[in-house]
Amino acid sequence: MKILAAALTISFVIAAPARAQWLNFPTAGVPRTANGSPNLNAPAPRSIDGHPDLSGIWDIEHNRPCPPEGCPDMRIGQEFLNFGWNLSGGLPYQPWAANLVQQRMEQNGKDDPTTLCSSAGIIKNHTTPLLSKIIQVPGLVVILNERNASYRQIFTDGRPLPAVDLPSFNGFSSGKWEGDTLIVETMGFKDGLWLDHNGSPMTDAAKVTERFRRVNFGKLEIEVTVDDPKAYTKPWTVKLNHFIVLDTELIDYICLENEKDVQRLTGK
Repeated sequence: MKILAAALTISFVIAAPARAQWLNFPTAGVPRTANGSPNLNAPAPRSIDGHPDLSGIWDIEHNRPCPPEGCPDMRIGQEFLNFGWNLSGGLPYQPWAANLVQQRMEQNGKDDPTTLCSSAGIIKNHTTPLLSKIIQVPGLVVILNERNASYRQIFTDGRPLPAVDLPSFNGFSSGKWEGDTLIVETMGFKDGLWLDHNGSPMTDAAKVTERFRRVNFGKLEIEVTVDDPKAYTKPWTVKLNHFIVLDTELIDYICLENEKDVQRLTGK
């Protein structure tokens, strides 16, 4: 699978010395323990406006069980494959959506838009095994993704969600702080997004609510609620964990560069 190869390639490159890409440049402002190691359990830093600062480079939780033959693809998390794997009964699909997911799984996910180098959308970007970088300034949070060198803007300046004339892959995001939690509402998605490799659909009727909470210096919780009455019988919520990555920088992964996988993809 293309994303597995990309993840393994990124892991290999990061492990190798490459000073021109700042991969070994020390991250500033890291709290330390008495022995000098990073104190990932230290309190979350605060931004200039007093809110928790979400800034940093983040990686997904690698929570996939290791098969007996080994773990060559352990950077893939369960949510990347099946976003609702940890929900009792799974995702509450409408009947047509359940049938569609079954068909997509039978076809080995060969029509997954990300496999075909299209945009991942905000939920799949939370589970793709490539790094992301959050930059937080007053009134705005920006998320940069290694995948396709893409970006997302979350406005925190009090603006309401817009009337949508032109739907987009990432939708339009407006956030506000409630205590130490950033609550982000997003709507205006293109129809036909996949939420995971199994093919769980999201339609243009969806509204996504995310709750970002930096638990401590090293851990970021992202609680995702999807309300999409076209595809699901009720709203549902999944909690994700991301972890800080130090002393490195993003490396662009451009899906279409030297792309050779699509012609080899096969289904049922």
